[in-house]
Amino acid sequence: MRTVRAAAAIALASALTAVAGCGGGSSSGGGGSNESPKTLTYWASNQGPSIEADKKILTPELKKFEKETGIKVKLEVVPWADLLNRILAATTSGQGPDVLNIGNTWSASLQATGALLPWDQKNFDAIGGRDRFVDSAVASAGAEGQDPSAVPLYSLAYALYYNKKMFADAGISQPPATWNQLITDGKKISKDGKWALGAEGANLSNNIHQVFTLGKQHGADFFDKAGKPTFTSDGAVAAVKQYVDFMAKDKIIAPGNAEYAQNQSLQDFAKGKTAMVLWQAAASTFASQGMKPEDWGVAPVPVPSGTPGTGQNVNSMVAGINIAVFNNTKNVDGAKKFVKFMTSDAEQKLLNKTYGSVPPVKAAQQDSAFSASDVKVLRDTLATSAAPLPQVANESQFETTVGTAVKGLFADAAAGKPVTTESVKAALTKAQQQMTQ
Repeated sequence: MRTVRAAAAIALASALTAVAGCGGGSSSGGGGSNESPKTLTYWASNQGPSIEADKKILTPELKKFEKETGIKVKLEVVPWADLLNRILAATTSGQGPDVLNIGNTWSASLQATGALLPWDQKNFDAIGGRDRFVDSAVASAGAEGQDPSAVPLYSLAYALYYNKKMFADAGISQPPATWNQLITDGKKISKDGKWALGAEGANLSNNIHQVFTLGKQHGADFFDKAGKPTFTSDGAVAAVKQYVDFMAKDKIIAPGNAEYAQNQSLQDFAKGKTAMVLWQAAASTFASQGMKPEDWGVAPVPVPSGTPGTGQNVNSMVAGINIAVFNNTKNVDGAKKFVKFMTSDAEQKLLNKTYGSVPPVKAAQQDSAFSASDVKVLRDTLATSAAPLPQVANESQFETTVGTAVKGLFADAAAGKPVTTESVKAALTKAQQQMTQ
């Protein structure tokens, strides 16, 4: 999950004025070069239940790479709450890593800074070819018509995770397929200190992911074909209101969730306080919280018709993590070797199994582990009913402005203030004005 701070919009505006090629990379003599690739620095995103868990998962693989190539990798696992700001600061300061993970929704925004190595045919050929990767994953790695700014690493989609015991205790036999059914079931569950649905109301990126998907179901994209924001369209307003109304009107989300931004909703789920969460890949976190696989189930995110698909039955954004190289690294050859290693069939199987994500590498997807029931829901969603967030240069500002608007509306709902169509439109009007100033 990703949380983007309000300063990101300002940092991005500064980054967009930077000259092409400005970025991080090994800056000391010990960092290596193409002639003597001794060391790489790598910023990994926090994929597991904790920073320490990620270090334990990745360190043996980095040692394996060092043994194969002689190149040492200095690892830093960066929390999602800090990652975008750290990257944007690196694009302007020149102090950053050689290789880094990025949320795929940021691809076009970071591409516009010129700080990331473009993945043209030559660079893709150096890691085995572009056709090794699933098309939808590559499509979320940069603006249409341009060489991707990164390479897909982990593919994700949203699913509905549900607590089987809480469902059984409420007399509910199966997960809801429509939002109306979710609300009906949710009201049966939401009593005696227990709640139906978890949310991360202060997590700006998570807010965007949810309202974007609901926007598709209302026929809205939040941007027009020219890339201009359309935050105040009827569909966009309806999507935001529907999401906040789960707390404000339907009373199936606990008011305290308005302040959640660090996976607290998953902790509530594991403790039996919340019956459902909309999440990308939660299995490893549930296990770390002491849940057994038989304690929870997974189903597609609800849609109006009950059957996920295209158009107004889209039920997830195309989520995922990409791996990128800073354009001014002194060790571009070593960096590309590392990207090749991380996207090799063997590493893709191992890492995506560990994190519960789906490999964007076609051959790795054939492993039987990715046919497990929970991962199959994610894989099928990516294949049939997920849509990419707009690949526009100011996408990260979209996450900041609209994500903050939704956060404010959740705060109003938690405080008992009315959340009306007019108040939602006013919040989105302010967000749109911030985008166009």
